[in-house]
Amino acid sequence: MKKILLFSALFTGSLFFAQKAKIYENSNYSITVPEGWKSTNDSEIVNIFPTSQIGAITISEYHDLPLPKAEVKKFMLALYQSQDPEDKVKEKKSQKGYTEYFYEHFDEKEKLFWVTKAFQKDKNLYLVSINCGQKFWNGNYMTLFNETFNSFKIKK
Repeated sequence: MKKILLFSALFTGSLFFAQKAKIYENSNYSITVPEGWKSTNDSEIVNIFPTSQIGAITISEYHDLPLPKAEVKKFMLALYQSQDPEDKVKEKKSQKGYTEYFYEHFDEKEKLFWVTKAFQKDKNLYLVSINCGQKFWNGNYMTLFNETFNSFKIKK
């Protein structure tokens, strides 16, 4: 009986504290954004961020980009001027025939966590990244950033 009551209390509490969200869409992708967060679209580069501006999710899309598959990992490392070996960028087959690349980087100088995914198919590339200040990369913010980041879906 105690287990049932505990489970009920936890379940009810999780529903009570669940974050409301809205969908940000364009013709090529969608992403679920926590309620109260802002989004901007500057020259087709989308930034999604909490009002506290302690970090952001950035989405860039490129079409007709002749970036060979063999160069994507180098490209991602170059974004952060990282000296990490290429095998730190993980690669797997993903949705709708895209190859997904994943890379995590901590910028010691700026004290920022960066988490980046790239989706590549033919000459199409979607780059989705989180940047968040080190002192905020824990608890609720980390969870919200990751949930939003992982909700990114390509339509085509």
